[in-house]
Amino acid sequence: MIFNATRVTLAAAILGLSAMAAPAQDFTPENPECIAPANPGGGWDFTCRQVGKSLQDQGLIDKTMQVVNLAGGGGGVAFAEVVNKRGDDNDLIVAASSATATRLAQGAYPGNTTDQVRWLASIGADYGVIAVAADSDVDTLPALLDMIKADPTSVSVAGGSAVGGWDHLKVLIAANAYGIEDVRQVKYIAFDGGGEAVTQLLAGSVQAFTGDLSEAKGFVDSGDIKVIAVLAPERLDGEFAEFPTAREQGVDALGANWRGFYAPGGMSDAAYDSWVSKIGDLYASDEWKAVMEVNGLAPLDLQGADFQAFVMDSVSQIQQISREIGIIK
Repeated sequence: MIFNATRVTLAAAILGLSAMAAPAQDFTPENPECIAPANPGGGWDFTCRQVGKSLQDQGLIDKTMQVVNLAGGGGGVAFAEVVNKRGDDNDLIVAASSATATRLAQGAYPGNTTDQVRWLASIGADYGVIAVAADSDVDTLPALLDMIKADPTSVSVAGGSAVGGWDHLKVLIAANAYGIEDVRQVKYIAFDGGGEAVTQLLAGSVQAFTGDLSEAKGFVDSGDIKVIAVLAPERLDGEFAEFPTAREQGVDALGANWRGFYAPGGMSDAAYDSWVSKIGDLYASDEWKAVMEVNGLAPLDLQGADFQAFVMDSVSQIQQISREIGIIK
């Protein structure tokens, strides 16, 4: 029952939690920088680039945000870089998500822990998707899961997080909900970011993709992939309304990926409060609401101490899921 308990908690967080931004302090970043812990094209890359552009467009920062892609280890290379080399950098923020919490929960960043950085704020939640190539014969989630049931070796599912990461867990949640008893049989292949995973899908190296709506959207728009399930409680609005949910296909699976930022653990209080305030002001703006709608982001409004507590709770939940499926002991 751990899957159901986690789904309820995540849904409650996404639909109901909110927090006021901390008051801004007398701090202005001289060289604002955002690290995206993956190659270009994935969700972390989207988070850095879209937020950086929006912060500048609204005058919340007065210089262009430099975006640095630092892939490797499911975000572990970037986390270690920040902890070990950039620990007191007041100008630096790092894109994070449920994938980050997952790797930390499973001890996948050797020698690093959740409390070595400062958690800034969320910018929304991104529902998970399962997709196939546009020319695939598979049109529904049950059809894909039936193939896995019949012969687990016949289907490889690609994602942008490491084995045991959040992308991996999403397809396992769907498999579990469909009655696949030993979800460890599901064949998952990890890549450094959703963009690289979709590239392998288009090349025919894998049969399906598990990721988030924001990173899949561009490939849907280009006609390269088709989404066979969104892991949301009900169909999304607007241009996403055409995508079926897993639930309406008889698979009771929810998977929401929060998106936000962390900062170096040694960042000053003035810089921390300022970044929290800037991201909070951005989130509250009509411009950001429009960005969320276009990119399929669901509400999740948490800043400062409330976001810190939310991340800690997420890590605890994911540890429970990981024990349930045997990824950690």
